[in-house]
Amino acid sequence: MAEAAVDRSSKSGLGPAGRPFSTFERLVAWRYLRARRKEAFISVIAGFSFVGIMLGVATLIIVMAVMNGFRTELVSRILGINGHMIVQPVDGPFTDYPALASKLAAVPGVKMALPLVEGQVLASAQAGGSTGALVRGARADDLTKLKTISDNIKSGDMVGYASGDGVLIGTRMADQLGLRVGDLITLTSPDGDITPMGVSPRIKSYKISGLFEIGMSEYDSSIIFMPLEEAQLYFNAEGLVQSIELFVDHPDDIDTLRPKVEEAAGRQIAITDWRQRNQTFFSALQVERNVMFMILTLIVLVAALNIISGLIMLVKDKGSDIAILRTMGASAGAIMRIFFMTGAAIGIVGTVAGVLLGVLVCVNIESVRQFFSWMSGTVLFNPQVYFLSQLPAEMDLSETISIVVMALTLSFIATIFPAWRASKLDPVQALRYE
Repeated sequence: MAEAAVDRSSKSGLGPAGRPFSTFERLVAWRYLRARRKEAFISVIAGFSFVGIMLGVATLIIVMAVMNGFRTELVSRILGINGHMIVQPVDGPFTDYPALASKLAAVPGVKMALPLVEGQVLASAQAGGSTGALVRGARADDLTKLKTISDNIKSGDMVGYASGDGVLIGTRMADQLGLRVGDLITLTSPDGDITPMGVSPRIKSYKISGLFEIGMSEYDSSIIFMPLEEAQLYFNAEGLVQSIELFVDHPDDIDTLRPKVEEAAGRQIAITDWRQRNQTFFSALQVERNVMFMILTLIVLVAALNIISGLIMLVKDKGSDIAILRTMGASAGAIMRIFFMTGAAIGIVGTVAGVLLGVLVCVNIESVRQFFSWMSGTVLFNPQVYFLSQLPAEMDLSETISIVVMALTLSFIATIFPAWRASKLDPVQALRYE
């Protein structure tokens, strides 16, 4: 085999002692990749190495894309209903909130200022059933501008809300309590009227004017929107609000807006941004993402170790070929490069195949989820647990490039020792043991 390769390279004008990675070296490396019958076991190891690298790269791309999609979807939904900056009073309640909200909304980079009154209640239906809920009192005009709500009214409308006669609840809460548009929902607050016998709970019923669906089950099952003036009366907060939430153009650049908002307020305020309010949640997502990357990298590492074992066996099997090549003038560097290219080819092809497989699955991730749900007869990624109605996948170019570079680096490193061992093989001893 080696003699035939040398003959073909000689006819091309390229000898064994030619330039690095010459046609001769590539020819011999390619020949070693095509296993003969007696090398079937080595071929099986190389096949497992290829499949391992392909699956490792594809799994890394898919898992990272899904986790990126989860983070993007959760952030968009969380920030779609909650302000990016929460302004709260320090020197007294916000009694002048209409004027203050106008001044804060005029700050460059701020899209909207939303005065709010919030409170915890027990929501119940007349037919029975109850659940805890968060009431958010907001002006009808502001809620109309909040497209996360106004564009996702699944039943009813905001007419009753705008007139001050109705409330908006999430679809999951409505399903849980068996309520529909036009029904009455009873709210019970522990902070009610002060009587000689103590504080009595406040119980009041409101007509449901609309049902919204944000797509995040936690919000769709727990939030009730109430007209601001009615919420002020209900929570004993006449003429004031507890906070003003600001929605900005660029949530990631929120630090640059802090001094501008403080200056526009013209009074002592406390500012909390979305990162502080959700720090634990997003930190957990980041830790989980990093840990998953490290764990899944082990798949590629195991496949790279298979490359090492396969090449070592190939070097042992090709001892006579190496001896013949050395005696015909091939340098130790040429032998090392031949076996390096043999192992590197497995890593390169496996990585490319893994990228293609990963991209294909990411593009069709929801169809894949539905298929496996149908096969298993269970609901994979249940919205009640994962908060999202669909499985998202968002590939990041820089992250994908880093996965490819990591896989290729591990593959190349795995080939160095077997290739070096082949270059150091003594031709005389190799022929003696054949």
